[in-house]
Amino acid sequence: MTKEHAKENEEVVLDHGTGARLSRELVERIAATLGDTYIGAMEDSAILEVPTGRIAVTTDSFVVTPLFFGNGDIGKVAVCGTVNDLAVSGARPLYLTLGLIIEAGFPIPLLVRALESARDAAKEAGVKIVAGDTKVVGKGEADRLFMNTAGVGVFERPPLVSRAVRPGHKIIVSGYLGNHSIHLLSVREGLGFEKRVQSDCAPLNGLIDAVLKGVPQGAVAAIRDVTRGGLCAVLHEFARASGAELSFARAALPVLPEAVMAADMLGINLIHLANEGCLCLFVEADKAGDVLGILRAHPYGRNAAVIGEVKAATEPVVSMTEPDGTQTLLEELYGAELPRLC
Repeated sequence: MTKEHAKENEEVVLDHGTGARLSRELVERIAATLGDTYIGAMEDSAILEVPTGRIAVTTDSFVVTPLFFGNGDIGKVAVCGTVNDLAVSGARPLYLTLGLIIEAGFPIPLLVRALESARDAAKEAGVKIVAGDTKVVGKGEADRLFMNTAGVGVFERPPLVSRAVRPGHKIIVSGYLGNHSIHLLSVREGLGFEKRVQSDCAPLNGLIDAVLKGVPQGAVAAIRDVTRGGLCAVLHEFARASGAELSFARAALPVLPEAVMAADMLGINLIHLANEGCLCLFVEADKAGDVLGILRAHPYGRNAAVIGEVKAATEPVVSMTEPDGTQTLLEELYGAELPRLC
């Protein structure tokens, strides 16, 4: 067996988690793969410069199924998800941690592939991976590979919070709805839509920064990334926070025709499906056109659309207007329309 063939067939083993030589070699390989995005000094804590009196902190765990898909994988999703959670609060993402839970037998070349994606996403987002941890568990004790990321960002402008949303604000969505879920489901079930419906997974901090710099302070009241639960879950969250009615038009929703076809075939609704590169923004009415123009000028926002508005109400509700003018009150899903994808 050649060295190249042996390397291709390497697997994670339980002894990679013992803290001895194999552990050190695995950690060194992880650090080498992450390259200059990783600035950890192999100490028990990272020592960081934080040039502000106020920071944003978030953490998330990622269990994507499948781990690798057409235009992304768990490494990309893990970095983008945490970067986006920081950015929608109005913070500038700076630092991430990266924790790995690896099932014994997982191929090391696939681990390297996921780490390379994490590295590339971190470079695009302009963040550094400053600390990490690796745990190896036995066969059957994990679903191949889990990742956890925690993020730190700094505020260079006032934070964006859900309680700032009020009647009169316009609701804007930055891109196609449901593409991430449709793509993963197609790959997972062999439906054949994955080439025409790509995942929207992307770091959105650059897009958000362009919007916030391009309009007066306060013009954007709040932003949320549309992830698990889809647009419907986001709207219900903000309806509860504002005590208002959030109303949108079905015809205004930005949707890819192929995604609509797939959703119709599966009997599911795109407004309940997860995205990994889509924003919902609440904007002053007189600045909605400016925000829309900034979004559409960016590669990750070119399909942005104004979909509705926030209205005064006696109780928090989410309503949808059909093309024929009829209005439907949307209930929040009790569970999920699909098995877990991410």
